[in-house]
Amino acid sequence: MPDAHHPHRGSLQYWPRKRSKHLLVRVRSWIANSKAKPLGFIAYKAGMTHVMAIENRPKALSKGELISLPVTVLDCPPLVLAGVSFYKHTKKVSSFFASPKKELARRIQPAKKEQKSSFEKLPDFDDLRLIVQTQPQHAGVGKIPQLLEIALGGKKEEKLAYVKEKMGKEIALQEVFETGSIVDVHGISTGKGFQGTVKRFGVPIRQHKAEKTKRGIATLGSWTPEFVQYSVAQSGKMGYHLRTEYNKQIFKIGQGNEITPEGGMHKYGVLKNSYAFIKGSVVGPKKRAVVLTQGMRIPVKLTKEAPEIRATALRP
Repeated sequence: MPDAHHPHRGSLQYWPRKRSKHLLVRVRSWIANSKAKPLGFIAYKAGMTHVMAIENRPKALSKGELISLPVTVLDCPPLVLAGVSFYKHTKKVSSFFASPKKELARRIQPAKKEQKSSFEKLPDFDDLRLIVQTQPQHAGVGKIPQLLEIALGGKKEEKLAYVKEKMGKEIALQEVFETGSIVDVHGISTGKGFQGTVKRFGVPIRQHKAEKTKRGIATLGSWTPEFVQYSVAQSGKMGYHLRTEYNKQIFKIGQGNEITPEGGMHKYGVLKNSYAFIKGSVVGPKKRAVVLTQGMRIPVKLTKEAPEIRATALRP
């Protein structure tokens, strides 16, 4: 059933093909870090382009030459530290929220016991997570913010000091990642609606003499026993799945006015915030939020330095 050019279409590795329940992903695993800084960031996909850069891979045949590389442009408005959750033995024991801003108040109403800005009476905890709030109004992709729990690096005392200092304040992309960082991109793929077996699983189209149908499977299974196997390709909703892409490198971090073309990015608009060039493609359509985390499976031989960018296809 799988095709050589589309191996994932019939792969049981992506089974069951359940659609995501939320527009923003939930990250279940975080890599440890000795520095007291957030271990993830939420950005918006603005589109793709290509850059002209100097090849810096040591064993590449084109080493030192000017080559073209595809990149994805991510719009990265600053996050707001809206609250903090305390955990004891992997169980949440308490949550504190700063005074919610106007946009966040439309989405949630924290209980009175959670609206505490002081940290005088803290629960007994082993770890804490940051509750960050997006600012889609700065990117022009909506008004209602999204909330996500993000892990924090460092020791227990350093984490608490960081939360006390940054509660209710903004967190910029430059505080989390830098040029050359290897990240994992978590996102929701593009939803394609109800599709047949040819597009959904890549089954071959039957010949013109086939009975009843061409763009379908020949049989659902045996008559004895009468049972349809779970692996049989059938029509259904396609796309809108949670996917994680590993080992994406940040080529460049800068301000949007440096690269925004005249009239803005196609089907996105003007970049008003910090931006990041991510090598290759990123899952999901334009204007969708993706979560960047520190790489968990970084190969030893992977070049850690970003190539020197000489030019980009975008013109301010």
